[in-house]
Amino acid sequence: MITVKDTVHDHIEIDGVAAALVDTPALQRLRHVKQLGTVQLVYPSANHTRFEHSLGVYHLASRALDHLGIEGKRADRIEAAAMLHDVGHGPFSHNLESLTHRRTGKYHDDVDELLATGAVGEVLRDHDLDPDRIAEIVAGEGPYAGLVSGELDVDRMDYLVRDAYHTGVPYGTIDTERFVRELTFVERGAGADGDGGGGPDRDGPELVLDEGNVQTAESLLLARALMNPVVYTHHVARISKAMLRRAASELLDATATTAAELRRMDDHDFLAAVRDCRATAELSRRYDERDLYKLAVWAEYDDVPDRVHDADRAAETALEREIAAEAGVARDHVILDVPPEPTMRESTARVTVNGEIRRLERQSPLVSALRTAQRNQWRLGVYAPEPATDRVGRAAADVLGLDPDGLVTEVRGAMPTTLDEFE
Repeated sequence: MITVKDTVHDHIEIDGVAAALVDTPALQRLRHVKQLGTVQLVYPSANHTRFEHSLGVYHLASRALDHLGIEGKRADRIEAAAMLHDVGHGPFSHNLESLTHRRTGKYHDDVDELLATGAVGEVLRDHDLDPDRIAEIVAGEGPYAGLVSGELDVDRMDYLVRDAYHTGVPYGTIDTERFVRELTFVERGAGADGDGGGGPDRDGPELVLDEGNVQTAESLLLARALMNPVVYTHHVARISKAMLRRAASELLDATATTAAELRRMDDHDFLAAVRDCRATAELSRRYDERDLYKLAVWAEYDDVPDRVHDADRAAETALEREIAAEAGVARDHVILDVPPEPTMRESTARVTVNGEIRRLERQSPLVSALRTAQRNQWRLGVYAPEPATDRVGRAAADVLGLDPDGLVTEVRGAMPTTLDEFE
């Protein structure tokens, strides 16, 4: 058994297959992949990594399995998947995932080949575990997979608390102990919602919160909603992430580096690569010195035309070129950042109410308010070097069809948020 002192969960005891996995290269690589990517440029203490998060997810999964009475090979599979759930992440976590997916067809939870080969594959087979079964759980497929990858999974329980701790932001605090105590599995069925209890890739029992825990589920939603604007989508973090995405794209175009190779880099590998590439040297310098692009446009959801919301990457690139031409600046001095449509996967979590299994969104009036808040927090960004921000902003408003009166001209720093803002 291995005992690890953790900042969030105190002492974590690791044994069995999970202990054997800890020192594999795939897990150790995660020591060099920051959990929050570039958020450290806003919150300097946000230097925690995917490695410690993986230990935390394993810990919560083990606690939940003990509570649920799940043992033997089934428990071993869940614990292995919990420990390995992030090994598919590329450098700077989710930030480059859209780029690598376009070129490889793989997301971070597509880990079949990573688990089947090398030291990880050897460890799993030595413990009589099928790597393909573990990869399915990581992808959210198969019996009991919802504990690791689902609407009430231990992944989000750990990262919300861990991210709040390391940023010093108080909004992500949730009662993880109560969460794991109140989780239960029920057989899938139509139930009160009449929808069969899940998507086509979900097999076997369904993970729900036990009777009387609507507020417990709501706490997860509220924590995420409050963390989103002040941490996850803070404008400085978004600008720096967009600059690194641009650098990654140019690195792939200018060198022999492949998207598959990029996907297996850690943060340090990636930063070294863009420093050494002539095409990306200036973006690298700006990131290293925190000489970031500035906001030229910061527009709300309803002020952005549908054609921009629906634009694919090729269309976004064409819009960037058009904005740059109209503003009279170099093409690489304009970055268009269109976030995906607001979603709230946690709202489909299921809770037991009066003996019936119901969707949280049906039972909780808070869900509707938080959906509204999420939409109100959404922002389209256009970024440019500081001397050109005014010109680029005017050009972007014209090219994108934005109402100049609807543009957000000031961005508040991290500020306390109250429930009054969700009314």
